[in-house]
Amino acid sequence: MEQEIRKDTPIKFEIVKKYVEIYNPRNISLGNTRIISKIVDNIENDTGEKFIRMEMGVPGINPSEIGINAEINALKNNVAGIYPPVDGIPPLKNEISRFAKLFLNVDISPDNCVPTVGSLNGSYAAFMVTGRRNKEKNTILFIDPGFPVHKKLVHMLGFRQESFDVNNYRGIKLKEKLAEKLKNGNIAAILYSNPNNPTWICFTEEELKIIADLAKEHDVIVIEDLAYFAMDFRKDYSHPGIPPFQPTIANYMDEYILLISGSKSFSYAGQRIGILILSEKLTKTKFPDLLRFYSNDILSNALIYETIFLTTAGVPHSIQYGFADILKAANDGDYAFVDDVRIYGEKAKIMKKIFTDNGFKIVYDLDGNEPIADGFYFTVSFPGLQGDELSEILLYYGISSIPLSSTGSLHTEGIRACVSLVRKEQFPLLEKRLNLFSEHFTHV
Repeated sequence: MEQEIRKDTPIKFEIVKKYVEIYNPRNISLGNTRIISKIVDNIENDTGEKFIRMEMGVPGINPSEIGINAEINALKNNVAGIYPPVDGIPPLKNEISRFAKLFLNVDISPDNCVPTVGSLNGSYAAFMVTGRRNKEKNTILFIDPGFPVHKKLVHMLGFRQESFDVNNYRGIKLKEKLAEKLKNGNIAAILYSNPNNPTWICFTEEELKIIADLAKEHDVIVIEDLAYFAMDFRKDYSHPGIPPFQPTIANYMDEYILLISGSKSFSYAGQRIGILILSEKLTKTKFPDLLRFYSNDILSNALIYETIFLTTAGVPHSIQYGFADILKAANDGDYAFVDDVRIYGEKAKIMKKIFTDNGFKIVYDLDGNEPIADGFYFTVSFPGLQGDELSEILLYYGISSIPLSSTGSLHTEGIRACVSLVRKEQFPLLEKRLNLFSEHFTHV
C-alpha cells in the first residue's frame, strides 16, 4: 500500500486494518469476493457501521411468487421423495426450448436443454468436456475482462488458459486478435460473457459473427455466458417472440454451449438453478478422445450423465418445477422478467454520477462507439491509485469493491462496482463517504 490512509476515516481505522491483515491484502488484490465479503462482514459486526456493498455480483431483488408457489405445490405433491431427472423434468425442458425461440429466436430441441445447479455448474461441465474432447486442444481462451471464478475452474481442472482484454479489439480489430490466438490449434473452447461482467460491454452482431467464423475455421466450441440475459437496457428484449432478440452466437455457428443464469435476470439466486443449452450438432457428434475419461464419446452424454450427474446428481426436483413456471409465465407474456431488473440500470446511472462528481472516472466508458449501458456493473478509477490500492482504501470509507486486475482487465487502475445490493436510501451515505474520500485523496 503506497498511499498512506488517514486515521479519521468513516470506519474505525484500527478495525479495518486488523481484518485486512488477518485475511491478507493479497486476497483483495486478487479480487477474492468471498474473502472481501468476509472482511466486510466482520468489520460491520465489530463497528455497527453498514457498508456500501459493491463487491459481490449477487442479486438484490425478491424472487417472483410464481416460482415460489410452483415449488410449494410440487413439494405438496411429494416430489421431495423422488430423485429428479438429471437432464431436467419435461415441463422445464419444454419451457427452456420455448424461451430460446421466443427470446433468442433460436430453434432448440427440448432434448438439448438441461438445468444445472446454477450457471457456474454449467460452466464447470462445459469446460470439463470441451477441454477433453480432443487431446491436441487443452486450452480455454477467455475473452476478457471476465468472471474470475471461471479461470479458477479451468485451473482446477488442469487445463491451460489464455486470454486477452477485448477493450482494444472491438469491431473488425477483434478478427485479427482472435485469429492470432487461435492459429496454434490448441484452443478447445472460447468463453465470454454478454453483457460482460465486469465492464458491461455488449458484443455487436458483427463481433459475434467474427467469433463464430473463426471458431468454425479452427474447430473451437464457443461457450457463451448469458448470465445477464436481456439486461442491456439500451434495447428492449423483453417481449416474447418480438424483435429485437438477445444477441447470441447461436445465430452464426452450430457448435456452441449457451449458459443462462436463473440468479440475475430471474432473481432466483437462492435456488441455484441455471440453464445449459447444447447445439444440435454437439448432441450428435462423436469425439473419440472423450473415451480417455468417459464411457461415452458423444459430447452431450458425457456432459449430462458423466459430468453434471457425477458432480451434482441434478437440480433439486421442486426447484425445477418452480423455474419451469417462471419461464412459462415469461414465454406466455404473463411475467415481464426484464421489467423487474431494470432497477439495476436506474441505480447504476445515479451511482456513476455520484462517483464522477467526486473525481472518479468511468474506466470502460464506451461500448464500441456508444456510451456504455447502465446495468448490473460499472467500472471506476481514481487518479493516482491502482485498483488494488483503491479497493483496499475504500474499505476504510465503508465501500467494498474488487479490483479490475482480478478480471483479466489491463486497466489495473480500476475497480468493479456492482449495484445490486446498494439500496437507493444509501445513496446519500455513498455521496457523503465519497466526498470525504475525495477530500482526502485529491492531489495527494
